[in-house]
Amino acid sequence: ENSEQHKDDAFREIIASCRSLSKYETNVKSALPQILSAIVAASFHIVIGISLAYSAILIPQLEQPGSDVPITKAQSSWIASIIVIMVPIGSLVAGVMMEFLGRLNTIKLAAVPCVAGWVAIALANNFTWIMVGRVLTGFACALGTSPAIVYITEVARPDMRGSLISSGPTLASLGMVIAYAKGAFMDWRLVSWICIIYTIVPVLLIQLFVPESPVWLVSKGRIEDAARSLRFLYKKYPQPEHTDQTLSEMHLNALLKERETKLAEAERNVNRHGQQQSKLRGFLKPTGYKPMIILFWFFLIQQFSGIYITLFFAVTFIQDVGTEVNAFTASIFVGLTRFTMSLLNAWLLKRFPRRQLVMVSTTGMAICMFVSGLFTLWIKEGTTTLTWIPVVGLLLYVCASMIGLLTIPWTMTAELFPTDIRGIAHSISYSMANLLMFFAVQSYRTITDLLGGAYAVQWMFAVVSVIGFFFALFFLPETHGKSLAEIEAFFAGKSQPVRVPSEPAAKPSVTEHLIRSPSREAKLKEVELMLKNKNGA
Repeated sequence: ENSEQHKDDAFREIIASCRSLSKYETNVKSALPQILSAIVAASFHIVIGISLAYSAILIPQLEQPGSDVPITKAQSSWIASIIVIMVPIGSLVAGVMMEFLGRLNTIKLAAVPCVAGWVAIALANNFTWIMVGRVLTGFACALGTSPAIVYITEVARPDMRGSLISSGPTLASLGMVIAYAKGAFMDWRLVSWICIIYTIVPVLLIQLFVPESPVWLVSKGRIEDAARSLRFLYKKYPQPEHTDQTLSEMHLNALLKERETKLAEAERNVNRHGQQQSKLRGFLKPTGYKPMIILFWFFLIQQFSGIYITLFFAVTFIQDVGTEVNAFTASIFVGLTRFTMSLLNAWLLKRFPRRQLVMVSTTGMAICMFVSGLFTLWIKEGTTTLTWIPVVGLLLYVCASMIGLLTIPWTMTAELFPTDIRGIAHSISYSMANLLMFFAVQSYRTITDLLGGAYAVQWMFAVVSVIGFFFALFFLPETHGKSLAEIEAFFAGKSQPVRVPSEPAAKPSVTEHLIRSPSREAKLKEVELMLKNKNGA
């Protein structure tokens, strides 16, 4: 009895210490190391954004009379889309590499094919070498993207996870602005040489300033390295008083417990021949296949709503609407709009539910594309002189897309899946999204010819956006403010995180409760109630 009383007193001391930490759960200053690590890890997205937008400035220059590398319309479609078709391959490779080499080492290795690709493009004297360069840069984009998103998911606290994951698209948008701006004033070869700098600098920053994911380190048994990583990530948090444990040690204990659980589960998955069953078995569970089905339809709507078609063919798209505005100048404003809205999007993801953002986003996109398509038709018929309206409509359309439909599907690729398959599942869903993007971008000029012009394509984008509204309303799960365990429990059809079958059915201990969420007021109240019930019993 004295021992139990001593434990209860210790628990109360922990509660008192954790109560003093509750305000830090929403304190940005305390999360600065996590924010720094997330942004630096995502900084490779700058060159990814440049790679994606590069076709928009490259194709118009190659199609000009007197170009030293002349191309056809069919070849221009391949230049734009080939980078996308390489992403699934690179993403699958990244899924394996990040499990064996680590999240950050995979990003560093992505710089090798990326530099080789830019050199190939800069020295290209024919269509084939341009394609070689685009293949290599596309492969590098996948190697650098997937590990960064998984890394941020694992180091960011739940209330900041969505905002920090969105730093990747934000930096990619900055890369697009850089590409459009340089393409308006520089030759495409010079832009390629400069892009090598944007590839190398993020790798140096990661090497100097960012610790490896403690989740991955624990999974590999590197406990001391994981402890150092956690000490860095939580060094701005005040440490609990009246206890022998620091906050980083509490999180390390939680990770170790999770690792033990996963090892126990792995042992149960060993069959009678002594061979471990594949992780692919996780996709046969509701927590695996349900998120994958949702993401397929989500990305299908995203791609054929025109978001990425207007990115890869920005200059060409603006020229097709018949405006008198300079297409290269207008493309810079498109890039600036994407970047500005991506900064706002980080705040929106932190404050508002995902489903609401997607519904607002698709509504705005549908309105903008319908009006823009209407004026594009009038310009074609010569019944209006307001040729600037389609450009304004495109800019507002970009604004609306950045509110939700462009960013949230990518965010959910890391949020929706359980820990044991998250790396591979993210890579598969990311590959699936890029395959859909390839078909959308590759078919742009074909769709334009089939539908009869740019105005009809814009109306198609509007219709798909309306479909996206109803998809979000009826089928999209809400992940805002939910822990990864809560999301997994939702797809498993349970209100609480799944308990390991071999463990005895018992109430979670007070210590476990505190470790899982050491500073939330709601959890503290639950712990206090548990103590009262225990003493009352």
